[in-house]
Order: sequence, then structure tokens, then C-alpha cells
Amino acid sequence: MTAGPSKDAVKTALTTQALETPSWAYGNSGTRFKVFAQPGVPRTTREKLDDAARVHAHTGVAPRVALHIPWDKVDDYAALAEYATERGVRLGAINTNVFQDDDYKLGSVTNPDPTIRRKALDHLLECVDIMDATGSRDLKLWFSDGINYPGQDDIRSRQDRLEEALRTTYDRLGDDQRMLIEYKLFEPAFYATDISDWGTAYAHCLKLGPKAQVVVDTGHHAPGTNIEFIVATLLREGRLGGFDFNSRFYADDDLMAGAADPFQLFRIMYEVIRGGGLIPDTAFMLDQCHNIEAKIPAIIRSVMNVQEATAKALLVDGDALAEAQRTGDVLAANAVLMDAFNTDVRPLLAEVREDSGLDPDPMRAYRESGWQEQIVKDRVGGEQAGWGA
Repeated sequence: MTAGPSKDAVKTALTTQALETPSWAYGNSGTRFKVFAQPGVPRTTREKLDDAARVHAHTGVAPRVALHIPWDKVDDYAALAEYATERGVRLGAINTNVFQDDDYKLGSVTNPDPTIRRKALDHLLECVDIMDATGSRDLKLWFSDGINYPGQDDIRSRQDRLEEALRTTYDRLGDDQRMLIEYKLFEPAFYATDISDWGTAYAHCLKLGPKAQVVVDTGHHAPGTNIEFIVATLLREGRLGGFDFNSRFYADDDLMAGAADPFQLFRIMYEVIRGGGLIPDTAFMLDQCHNIEAKIPAIIRSVMNVQEATAKALLVDGDALAEAQRTGDVLAANAVLMDAFNTDVRPLLAEVREDSGLDPDPMRAYRESGWQEQIVKDRVGGEQAGWGA
């Protein structure tokens, strides 16, 4: 272990970490060509919560579950929140969906048709109503809105329409609720996406007010983008609302967090810690689609990968790094980071879990729990959760 923070201090910080798993990651998903169904996949939102509770039971750091509306639509959201509590978790962000209906072919809140814009806005406001019933803090907004061809629509007018919808939704939020605005470089719009980068999201947040924050999805950037710079800047400005953790090789691949570039995840988590972002105000959520791997173990592995990156980032010797930076010692400064990244933190995390009364190896604990065999046996019939491709 490197010099710097004490082992006890690092362990204490790790116990405060809380990740949010996405309800949709427990259901069937796939590529644009095929959805691969798996036995034991949840048929209802409550069964998704059952699986999420199992992840939390084995990791100890995944107490919240994000919902996606209408994928998780139920008749009684207060009862759903109570059910989550009974299972040892609670409901997290409410994610809106204004991208799947045929009406949204040319956009939702930026659509040139005012009737369709009203439909999309009504859905956003409905999701705030759901937040009121579930006690959720965060409304997460991602818009597929954009245009494929020059001249298809007026770029500036679309921003005006977007601003109007965001303002109406923002004004509906309660005092303890937030709006988290996500951005995406491209897809499904290819020429111009209406919220294509962190700057556009940030600009809208500035106009809206302090309850509007930016979400950084780690898969939503051009190759080579310095995501940790974005994180550092948003933290500096007090506008980093949260993350959607996943991995990508080419585009928005939604692979397990830390699978493609664990060093990048470490660098991001270092900037989070450096900027004071390892606090409850920052929503650390996974946003992944497990197409060919088993759902629950993949989510457990993702949680563990984020934990490992966080532990390594906590081990950075801040005093040594600051001294190397002050004296212009480039190699020494880089070595401080590399020493922390190259530390095997698995024994440390095993201790943290044991101290909390958990099995030190969550993957083994899940395999031996019999949960997978039980849900395959019990969840026969009905319609599996998921969405088609």
C-alpha cells in the first residue's frame, strides 16, 4: 500500500459509498439486432427490486434502485416504495422515457409539433408526480432529440423549445428534488443532437437554477475525450449531479463499469475525491445492459469494479502529489498516481466487507446463495421484463 491516507481512513471512506443500480439492467436487453432472453429474468418491477436487494445484500453498497417510466409503471408507487424498503433497498432516480413512442420520431420536447411537445412534457411532469409518491430525490432526463440532416429543423428553435420544457418541469420540482440532465454525443440523431455535450447541459442548468445538475454517462463521449476533466470542471462549478457508469469500446456500449478501461475509472474517481464529490449529493448510478452475461453477477461485478477504482483513488498520496506538482517534477507526480492505481486493493475491500458482516467475496457469495437457481425455478410464465430491439 502506498504512503498517504491511513488504511482506517480509506476503509471509513469506502463504507460511505453508495451506488444505485438500474432496474432495467435486471431485464432482458440486446443489440439492435437481437434481444437474448435469459431464464429467471424478472417479470415485474417488484421482482427487479428483489434482484437489486440481492446485489445490495452481497456488496453492502448498492442501497438504491433507479426506476424507468413507463418500463416500471405500477398502479401504486407508494406501495412500491414500501416494498423496496421491506427488501432492504429504496427507490432512487426516476428516469423518463420520451424516445420510444412513434410520435417522437422527429423529437419529443423539441419536436416542431406543439401537440407532441405537450405529450412529452406531460410525461416529464407525470414523473415528478411519481417522485412525490416514491420519495425519490432525482428526476433524470435524457433526450434522444436531434436531427439527421442539415436543414431538417432549426437548431436554435429546438434549443428554445427544450428550454421551455425544462423550465416548466424545473418549476414543478419540490424543494428537496433535483433535475439531472444527461447528454449524449450522438445516437439516434446523427447530424445534431439537442443535448450533445456537457457544455450544453451545463448551460441549461445555469439558466434553470441550483436544482438542475449535469449527469456524466461514461459511455457518451467521443473517443479520447478527457472525462475526468469534465468531472473536475463540473465539481468545481457545483454542477455535477451524478454518473451513469458503464464501459465502452466504440460508442454507447453499456458494458460493465471498469471493463474496458479501469485506469479511466480510477482517474475519474480520483477527480471525484479531489473535488469533494464522494458525498450523498452525487448520484453514482450504473447504466448498463447485460446482453450476453448473467444479469445479477454482472451488476455485482460492476459494483465491485467501482469500489476498487474508488479505493485506489483514495490511496493517492495527496501531499506527495502536491509537492511534485509544486516543484514541477512530472515523473514523480505521475508515479504517485500510478503507485495508487497499481495497488491491489482487493484485500482491503475484503476487510471492509468482513467488518460489515458480509462475505469478503460477493461473487462467490452470490454463486453459493442459490438465488439464481431459485429465480429460474420460480419465474416461469408471465412476460419477462425488457425492451425489444
